[in-house]
Amino acid sequence: MNGSIKRVVIIGGGSAGWLTAGLLASELAASEDSPVEVALIESPDVQTIGVGEGTWPTMRVSLQKIGISETDFLSRCTASFKQGTKFSGWVNGSSDDHYYHPFSVPAGYGDLDLAEYWQEHRDRVTFANAVGVQGYLCDRDLAPRQPATPDYAFVANYGYHLDAGKFAELLKEHCTQNLGVRYLGDHVTGVNSGPNGDIESVSTKRNGDISGYLFIDCTGLQSLLLGKHYGIPFISRSNVLFNDSALAIQVPYARPDSPIASQTISTARPAGWIWDIGLQARRGIGYTYSSAHTTEEDARRVLRDYLEAIAGKGSVAFEPRKISFESGHRECFWHRNCVAIGMSAGFLEPLEASALVMIELAGQMIAEEFPANRKLMDIVARRYNDKFRYRWDRIIDFLKLHYILSQRDDSAFWRDNRDPSGIPDGLAEMLELWRYQVPGQNDFPHFDEIFSAASYQYVLYGMGFETHVRQGSQHARQAEEAERLFIENTENANRIIGKLPTNRELLQAITQTAGATR
Repeated sequence: MNGSIKRVVIIGGGSAGWLTAGLLASELAASEDSPVEVALIESPDVQTIGVGEGTWPTMRVSLQKIGISETDFLSRCTASFKQGTKFSGWVNGSSDDHYYHPFSVPAGYGDLDLAEYWQEHRDRVTFANAVGVQGYLCDRDLAPRQPATPDYAFVANYGYHLDAGKFAELLKEHCTQNLGVRYLGDHVTGVNSGPNGDIESVSTKRNGDISGYLFIDCTGLQSLLLGKHYGIPFISRSNVLFNDSALAIQVPYARPDSPIASQTISTARPAGWIWDIGLQARRGIGYTYSSAHTTEEDARRVLRDYLEAIAGKGSVAFEPRKISFESGHRECFWHRNCVAIGMSAGFLEPLEASALVMIELAGQMIAEEFPANRKLMDIVARRYNDKFRYRWDRIIDFLKLHYILSQRDDSAFWRDNRDPSGIPDGLAEMLELWRYQVPGQNDFPHFDEIFSAASYQYVLYGMGFETHVRQGSQHARQAEEAERLFIENTENANRIIGKLPTNRELLQAITQTAGATR
């Protein structure tokens, strides 16, 4: 029970398994005091679902920590730059109904809350454009940095759009060749418990029993270890988030020089929403919807109409892939010597691209708080479970926020989403509070909140929410500083626009450099 933890065994590959392996190996395998072996068992026949094609800016930190160059990553994964999300049709469905949730925080954030002072100008400028530059950049398909900017540095904060399958292959190659991760391409046929109830080993088809001290379940929706072996219940959150199906398709660009969008485009539809993600050579497009509010036949028609509107009738072979899921998560995520990461832990619709960041956060916390021995593992597990249950709850709140703020009344899906019975109590209370004060950092007590007050402001005020702020004694003085920041932001946007290349221009320059150095 008190022996040191010497080997971690990850079951399952894909983005979840290989990203976790990279984060752990880069931190633990190089330890001089007590190096930890990281092994990964991946079935050669299991295909990854691969809908997680959007990342947060945190992925830049993770790639740096693992030791992958940004140039190699962008080239190998046909990735592109993502500066946020554009929501179209979510408020009322009109032709001019759209807003941005960008990755950069508002100007003055942490010192002066511009949301309070912007409300006097809300009829003349959107919140995102009043407090930042990324809306302007995304409207013009501009990149977040210049060709001479070093890897991972930026003019405007960014994450990525990526090919999930190619990303897993890059991680696999890097982890096995550079980080010492032991790889076994094999089928797990059994899970074996020791006398104390811990997992002692897993049985494989060709390599026999593989023992370990800590087992990480990255087996996707089947949750082979945490769900099936330990029987940790799945908590459905489908009463809050209704979507349970998706139709996904990959679409080529009309021309080699077609613009690459600098943001995920999320377009509201009668029973859900369509994602549109631009990579270097294709777009990933899909319709995620509630099967209780539409049929698969109607969903296929909605997706086909979207594709024909952007690419022309008959220009795309319409063969979408059907994905079924249930929004929710396990009752706990670390039980005894087993941790579930990725879809083994839970799954939610990809409205705010939270899937990959949850993998990053899981791998980071395990690496940073890696238990020195088995006795300490139970303490770390309790801390981990508390932290990640909180994070899952906050993600669900934030996703639901998009739906309940909508004014759409064209279908039962949107009306049902506003039913108070499906709104988490904590979120309902915060909305009442925010009618009289703007979301601030005091509303989010954790220093590493999954969504900050800035994110809530972008969605609330992008969707027309109004806050009736009481003007205190310092309002007039601070209003002058706010006006200065508004003017400075406009000037900054005008200056930056003329200096940045388009997303495609920058990506072409980077991939050409990568090709020349190979």
